[in-house]
Amino acid sequence: MPLVVAMCRHGVILTAMFLKPTKSGGHTYLQLVESYRNEAGQPRQRTVASLGRLDEVGGGVDSLLAGLLRHKGLPSSAASPPQLEFDAALSFGDVCALDQIWCELGFDALAGVFRKAGFTTAVEHALRVMVFNRLCDADSKLGVLRWLQTVYMPQIDTAALTHQQLLRSMDALVDHHADVDAVVAGLLRPLVDQDMSMVFYDLTTIRAAGLSEQQGDVRHYGMAKEGVIARQFMLGVVQTAEGLPIYHEVFDGNQAEGPTLLPTCAKVLQRFPHIKRLIVVADRGLLSLDNLEELGKIKLPGQRALEFILAVPGRRYGEFTEVLQAIQAKAGAAQHELIDETRWQDLRLVVAHHPQRAAEQALLRNERIAALHDQAQQWAGKLDGQDAGVKTKGRKLSDSGAKARLYHAVCEAHLAKIVKVDLKSELFAYTVDEAAKAQAELMDGKLLLVTNVADLTPQDVVSRYKALADIERGFRVLKSEIDIAPVYHRLPQRIRAHAMLCFLALILHRVMRQRLKLAKSELSPDQALAQLRRIQRHSVSINRAAPVTGMSTINPQQASVLAALNVKKPAVDAQMSLL
Repeated sequence: MPLVVAMCRHGVILTAMFLKPTKSGGHTYLQLVESYRNEAGQPRQRTVASLGRLDEVGGGVDSLLAGLLRHKGLPSSAASPPQLEFDAALSFGDVCALDQIWCELGFDALAGVFRKAGFTTAVEHALRVMVFNRLCDADSKLGVLRWLQTVYMPQIDTAALTHQQLLRSMDALVDHHADVDAVVAGLLRPLVDQDMSMVFYDLTTIRAAGLSEQQGDVRHYGMAKEGVIARQFMLGVVQTAEGLPIYHEVFDGNQAEGPTLLPTCAKVLQRFPHIKRLIVVADRGLLSLDNLEELGKIKLPGQRALEFILAVPGRRYGEFTEVLQAIQAKAGAAQHELIDETRWQDLRLVVAHHPQRAAEQALLRNERIAALHDQAQQWAGKLDGQDAGVKTKGRKLSDSGAKARLYHAVCEAHLAKIVKVDLKSELFAYTVDEAAKAQAELMDGKLLLVTNVADLTPQDVVSRYKALADIERGFRVLKSEIDIAPVYHRLPQRIRAHAMLCFLALILHRVMRQRLKLAKSELSPDQALAQLRRIQRHSVSINRAAPVTGMSTINPQQASVLAALNVKKPAVDAQMSLL
């Protein structure tokens, strides 16, 4: 124990007192002990007083301590262990990074749109919260309120947000969508190359729940991308070659893809009039003769024609048989991808042949045909045996039943043009159309692109089209990480607002991806947010005093993520010391 009393004489310490704990009978006692030197100068100790048991509550030691605190002017509670109360930790790092990117892009300027419209509530704050929720922990609008209880967003009064306010903010977003789109386009304009912009356009299907019918409903039954008929709406997205989404549109769920291309191109040019040259790259479903004719009529500022690269859908490959036959001689001897060019409808037709993919497609087709042939032979053998009086296990097979089962199997294998079941014949019969099979083999491994771009080589045209796969990755992000579907809203304006919120979330996601890629980070945006989510804000109250807040320590991995995203380290308000 430390010295408590020291007595000096002429600078020489004669005695000193200290506290000494001793044990006896299973208890610990505290004694006041004097240390001194005898007349011979030898050190000695003697007990001055026994202060009581240390483990006794309210005993002599506690009474002495309370008296000392009283004379010191301190409350008696100062002698007790501090009473700590911890609040639940709140995620802070992920929403802080998103908030910095949101404001850096200028999306907080959306608040001006709603202030001019006379809104007294913070609509932009509600929209910001819903967008961040799509990226951090996508949930329903009621789920957003539950999520807000787990995060720390000091710049937004999250306690004042209600479910109705979130829904009304979505309505405001659609009611003033023209002004909102203008602001977003203006903020994205500096990120779009004005000299030559390569933009990619594609559509996907978004599954919608519910059976109710609404006026102006965009939910309709149609063929989904997954290959099933479902109630859905269509979402078209335009993005730059750098992967930045710049425009989106919601279409009816039964809308054909082709007619959406022209109005989309017109709106992109309207919102980005500074573009001097625009090349649109689109997938197979968007090619039609009407589209080609109308696309040629679109003029950019300066009367420059709109340029395009469109893929030819497989169902139209039959129109190019003669062209492909002329190229097949070169393709048959090719060991690597072969790219050639010819003319079609006064446009450039670029043909790419991949020999390995062609061999794989031919092998798969032949295996499926062989499997169908073996199955058909088994059914034919069973029919012949039944006619000869041979008894077999199972139900009796009829010719019409065998035809129906084979026809179903052929359709499932997508070989109806090659394996033809004679449904009109009284007996079970089928044929393999060798000409159709040869034509299918002619198409194997082929990619046909129609373009009016004059200054790109055939190789450049193919590479530009293959970059369209990045927009498919964007659709996967929308459906997986942002969870755009299934949509449970029933009102058309709420569905459009939901799509807009997810579109804004996709912009933030792609900006994060670009920055991580530029920093050579191997993390995806979702993984980066998961790392930052562990940066938390903590709050503790000591002896029921005002709470003291702090932030968890940022480890090196989290610091590198923040640096890669080019955002500042999060910080909470300075707090008083715990001591």
